[in-house]
Amino acid sequence: MDELDQLGPRLRSARQDRGWTLDHLADLADMSPSTLSRLESGKRQASLELLLPLTRQLGITIDTLLAPRDRDPRVRRATVQQNGMTVAPLTREESDVRAFKITYSPAAPTISPRTHEGHEWFYVLSGIIRLTLDGQEHLFSAGEAGEFDTRRPHLIRAAGPGPAEVISLFNIVGERMHLHSLTADLDEASGGAS
Repeated sequence: MDELDQLGPRLRSARQDRGWTLDHLADLADMSPSTLSRLESGKRQASLELLLPLTRQLGITIDTLLAPRDRDPRVRRATVQQNGMTVAPLTREESDVRAFKITYSPAAPTISPRTHEGHEWFYVLSGIIRLTLDGQEHLFSAGEAGEFDTRRPHLIRAAGPGPAEVISLFNIVGERMHLHSLTADLDEASGGAS
């Protein structure tokens, strides 16, 4: 029952992390502020009917509200290798911000710049990165960082003779769209083979 006891405070914390008032989240979730207040304080029993609209608006899963605080901090998500790129997830799937260590091979197939909803930040760990953004090329060396709105046409590639490694951060929308776009691009470059 300890997990259920923590549900209200975790719900409150998720709301406060976004800077939202009780009234704002209650309005988004189509419930009364008093119902939300009672959920957060533990004075009202949580039900799926109440939690689903709240978690949707907060962009979290119900598991996030129920997860024990002492869970293993290791991230256990599979690394993906495809067509000269290695993508290693550094955050859990339910994280608000998604982080990846991406290794770009200089031999990766050429793809076209893409656009999608979201925002991306990256930090170059090693090698040289070429960011093509709105048709302009920008080179980044180890220790340099970049940030851009992914609605602008963009493409990131290794620019030197060897691989380049980056830590890349996406907001949740950007990560979904980027990885979907990457998979489509890589399938296209390999002639549709998966």
